[in-house]
Amino acid sequence: MQYRTIIRILGLLICIFSFAMLPPAIVSVIYRDGGGLPFVIAFIFAITAGLTVFYPNRNQKADLRAREGFLIVVFFWLVLGSFGALPFIFSTDPSISVADAFFESFSGLTTTGATVLTGLDTLPKSFLFYRQQLQWFGGMGIIVLAVAILPLLGVGGMQLYRAETPGPMKDSKMTPRIADTAKHLWYIYVALTAACALAYWAAGMSVFDAICHSFSTIAIGGFSTHDASLAYFDSPVINGICVFFLLVAAANFSLHFAAWRDKTLKNYVRDPEFKTFLIIQLALVVLCWYTLVKQGVFENRWEALDQGLFQAVSMSTTAGFATTDFSSWPLFLPILLIFSSFIGGCASSTGGGLKVIRVLLLFKQGIRELNRLVHPKAIFSIKLGKKALPDRVLEAVWGFFSAYTLVFVVIMLALIATGMDNLTAFTATAACLNNLGPGLGEVAANYQSVSDTGKWILMLAMVFGRLEVFTLLVLFTPSFWRN
Repeated sequence: MQYRTIIRILGLLICIFSFAMLPPAIVSVIYRDGGGLPFVIAFIFAITAGLTVFYPNRNQKADLRAREGFLIVVFFWLVLGSFGALPFIFSTDPSISVADAFFESFSGLTTTGATVLTGLDTLPKSFLFYRQQLQWFGGMGIIVLAVAILPLLGVGGMQLYRAETPGPMKDSKMTPRIADTAKHLWYIYVALTAACALAYWAAGMSVFDAICHSFSTIAIGGFSTHDASLAYFDSPVINGICVFFLLVAAANFSLHFAAWRDKTLKNYVRDPEFKTFLIIQLALVVLCWYTLVKQGVFENRWEALDQGLFQAVSMSTTAGFATTDFSSWPLFLPILLIFSSFIGGCASSTGGGLKVIRVLLLFKQGIRELNRLVHPKAIFSIKLGKKALPDRVLEAVWGFFSAYTLVFVVIMLALIATGMDNLTAFTATAACLNNLGPGLGEVAANYQSVSDTGKWILMLAMVFGRLEVFTLLVLFTPSFWRN
C-alpha cells in the first residue's frame, strides 16, 4: 500500500477544496450580509492543513492500484465532508451544533438534501450559496474533477475514476484517456448548469436564486434558498423547467457526451436504460395524477397534473424538491414516491438509488429464472439492447443488491435503537441511503428533531449511498489490507 502517496494526494485535494470557501466569501461582500468571516477562517484552516499534509510527501509519486484508489475516494469524501463543516462550526448565523454542522455538510456533498436548518429565508446569502455550492461540487463527484489534474502531477487517475463512477458498467470509458473523460464530463456538467440557471432566470427567479437552484437541480440535490423550496415561487413554468433538467441530469452522462460528440440524439432512443427510465417516470406521473384527481386533493385536474408531475419526478430522481406537502397526500402516494427513490436515476448520472440499469437487470434475471422453470434445458441469455451480458455483470448486480439491502436493514435497526419510530426510521434510511433528502414522519420537513446519534448514523448512510456501498464496504474486508 502506497501510504505516503495516498497522504500526498489527500493533502493536494484538501488544498483544492479549500478554494471552495472563497466564492461564498465573495457573495458575502456583494450582499453585505456579514457572513464572510467563517469562510475566510475555514479557507485558512483548510489550506494550511492541506499543505501541512502535502508538502512533506510532495515527491511521493507512484501509480495507483485498485486498493489505493478506493482508499483515497473513501477517505477524501470523509475528509472533505469534515472540512466542509468548518464554516457552519465557525458561524454564529446560523448557530448550530457540531453534529448539525457535519450533517449539513455531508448532506450537501453527497447531494442528499436532508437539512437541519430552518429560517432559510433570513439566513445570510453567503451560507445559502455555500449549501448549494456543496451540492454542485458533490453532484458529479469532486474526484472526477481532480483526476483531470492528477495525471499532470504524476499520478494515474483510472483507479480513482473507477472507484467514483456510479453504475455497474463503469469500465467502459468514453474517451481513451481518463483526464479527457473527466474534462468532458465537467464541460457538459457546467453547460447544463448554465442553461438551467438561464432558464430559471427567464422564468422569473432572481439571479441569485436562479444560480443557486441550478446548482442543486443539475446535482439532483434538493437544497433550496427558501424554507418552502420551489413552492416559494408558485410557478408552473419554474416547476416545468425543474422537471426537464432533473430528467436530463438523471440520464446517463455518457449519453450526453455521445450526443455532443456525434451531434445526434439517436443514442437516447437506442439506450435501453434511458427508455426504461422514461417509462418508469411516465408510469409514476400517471399514477400520481390519477390518484390526486380521484381523491380530490386539488381543485382541478391541471393543478393535480402540475403537482403530481413535479413530485413524481423530484422524488424518483432523488432530488427531493417540494412544491407542496406531499406527506399529507393519500398515504399510498408518499409511500410509492419513497419507494421510487430506490430505483433512482440512470448509471453515471447525478441521481441516487440503486440505478435504473441495475433494477432492469434484476428484472431481466427474474424473467430468465421463470423461463428456466418452464424450460429447464434451454439456455437463456440476458441482453441489453443487442448485447448479451456476461454472468460476471449479473453476479455483481446481485452482490450489490444484497449488500445494499444489508446496509439498509442495519442502518434502519440502528436508528430504531436510538428511539426513532418505525416509519421515520424506514423513510429516513431510505432518504439518506438513496441520497433523496425528505422522508415521512418526523423527517418530512427537516431532520432537526433527530438525535445527534441518529444524525451520525444517517451521515454514514449518505456516504454509503454516494459511494454506492461497495466502495466503502470493501475497506472492511481482510483481503483488502493483505499484501
